[in-house]
Amino acid sequence: MSEKRLRFLVVALLIGAVELMCRLGIIPLAVMIPPSQMVVELGRILASGEYASDIAVSLTNVVVAAVLSVILGFVAGLAIHAWPGLRDALEPLLASYYAIPTFVFYPVFITLFGVGSASIIAIAVLLAIVSMITATLNGIDRIPRVLRKTARIYRMPRWKTALLIELPAAAPYLFTGVKLSVAYAFIGVIASEFILSGSGLGYAIAYAYNNFENRHMYALMLLILVTVTIVNTALNHVDKRLQARRQR
Repeated sequence: MSEKRLRFLVVALLIGAVELMCRLGIIPLAVMIPPSQMVVELGRILASGEYASDIAVSLTNVVVAAVLSVILGFVAGLAIHAWPGLRDALEPLLASYYAIPTFVFYPVFITLFGVGSASIIAIAVLLAIVSMITATLNGIDRIPRVLRKTARIYRMPRWKTALLIELPAAAPYLFTGVKLSVAYAFIGVIASEFILSGSGLGYAIAYAYNNFENRHMYALMLLILVTVTIVNTALNHVDKRLQARRQR
């Protein structure tokens, strides 16, 4: 059995098991509705446009946070790589960065940016940027020396060497940072919306939970899962092509 078919079978069995337990009352409806009802409710919500503004706010925040994380992380990675002393000082901190609970800084961001999208994006960037910095350092380290020697032999300008030789060689490693940045941007934005926002999918889920609107809550949770799965699948497809090119 192929990897894709096995993955599909595992997911289908898990969904089927949850559906059966909900229908048999093993999982009370007050706790969770069957996945089939989640799909029906999600379709109704999307058709009605009831949460269109919340969806737009969340997706916009994710895109902005991911783009900022990738750009700032790439630039920071280049600067750190160019300064060995700074790299030696920062690498232990980067390695242990995710042991720090990023959300403890949310009062600081509220003070700086106020309650709203700016604070949410700032937290998401803080959560995502280190993965891009690390990927940039790793990518530059993995560029074969022979490529730089070839560029010197052909007397290529420094900017041309960076753009045409170094960047393509490091691209597979850089894209790993892009994937992680997008994933952390989703986590940072949705989680922050639970506590820092009056709009967005995180806020809508929290509101539905507090008002015992299980159908809305699980439909919105399903929307997030489907969206993240689609985005990750697309990024993984690009990543596989880059990795295949690197192995040639």
